[in-house]
Amino acid sequence: MIVLGLTGSIGMGKSNAAAALRRLGVPIFDADAAVHRLLGRGGSAVSAVAAAFPMAEAVGGAIDRQVLGREVFGRPEELRRLEQILHPIVRQAERRFVAAARSRRESIVVLDIPLLFETGGDRRCDRVLVVSAPAWLQRQRVARRPGMTDSRLNAILAAQTPDREKRRRADFVVLTGLSRARTLRQLKRVRRILRREDGATGLPRRRGARPTRRR
Repeated sequence: MIVLGLTGSIGMGKSNAAAALRRLGVPIFDADAAVHRLLGRGGSAVSAVAAAFPMAEAVGGAIDRQVLGREVFGRPEELRRLEQILHPIVRQAERRFVAAARSRRESIVVLDIPLLFETGGDRRCDRVLVVSAPAWLQRQRVARRPGMTDSRLNAILAAQTPDREKRRRADFVVLTGLSRARTLRQLKRVRRILRREDGATGLPRRRGARPTRRR
């Protein structure tokens, strides 16, 4: 089984690429969705996050993610404190997802992780796919998001590995700035390549990747 890491900077089209891969039948682990569940009503991280960030506790046993975002945005120490709570729980969910997919004898699974390189998640992947688009289109897409400003976008980009570096470290780069049909054709090509690799023996590992058991 091939574990494919999917990542890309803000506004590069990662969510659309993940949705397309899901429609192609590839199982997706969505790290952002996992965090939302952890912070939602009854989520297993609510009590720990509420204890660390009391202002973010919402009525009804959930965390107000907008308030939480304001508490950690631009404050590296507070962000690290939040990550120390969330990352181990998300990793547990990820391991369960990969184990379940392996038991079903899937050929490919995707770890959809926005900060894949920044958190060292690429070391858990056999291959990495980066989505990319021109900077002008990236800013145009992000500007449509509620509450987004130039200064906020610049701060987000400063905290992310630059797109050029992501592309340099990727095994596959999918360009999302042309059309959805072109993006889909690129994703189908990646899927074909990975299926062939899954059937091959002696698959070369990514530098720094942890070995995974073959099927």
